[in-house]
Amino acid sequence: MTADRIRDALSGYRPIELPLGDREAAGVLILLEGPPSAARLVFQLRTQTVRHHRGEISFPGGRRDPADATLLHTALRETHEEVGVPPNAVTVLAQLDDTTTTASNYLIRPFVGVAPEGVEAIVAARREVSELLRVPLDHLLDPGSRVWKVVDRDGRVEATPAYQFEEHVIWGATARMLGQFLGLIEGARA
Repeated sequence: MTADRIRDALSGYRPIELPLGDREAAGVLILLEGPPSAARLVFQLRTQTVRHHRGEISFPGGRRDPADATLLHTALRETHEEVGVPPNAVTVLAQLDDTTTTASNYLIRPFVGVAPEGVEAIVAARREVSELLRVPLDHLLDPGSRVWKVVDRDGRVEATPAYQFEEHVIWGATARMLGQFLGLIEGARA
């Protein structure tokens, strides 16, 4: 699926922006890379030494810095710091709905962007990112990638939608943002 088809599928979408309230603001980038015929999404496996979401899979991004003019700037800055893709190399296609986290009290604003062929993510922030996962878009669009993850939230056990890639499970806020992205572009696959 090409960036143009994804852009067309996302065009006109009006994202829901939530009030910040007492939450910390963060921006993330749903980053597509690779040739159009084999587009991949870039995820990062967080190290065990980060403050929040240790060992979890996330999109590149993070907390807003006072110098960031917008949450898009945050997402692009953090993507550059964490996975080495410069902001000027990313073509931003869309903004998706804000989502929140319970454990870390973040309000996350996701953006969708594409890196041109020849620009690939690398692990640039070793203390935050232990490895990158490049997951084929076609794999994530396959209903067989959807699973349930059982989570214990302070003694309350619940099943939450997730995505399986090899031995990795993508869940939580990342899975919610991914699910929205996939739902919006599914019709453009043909």
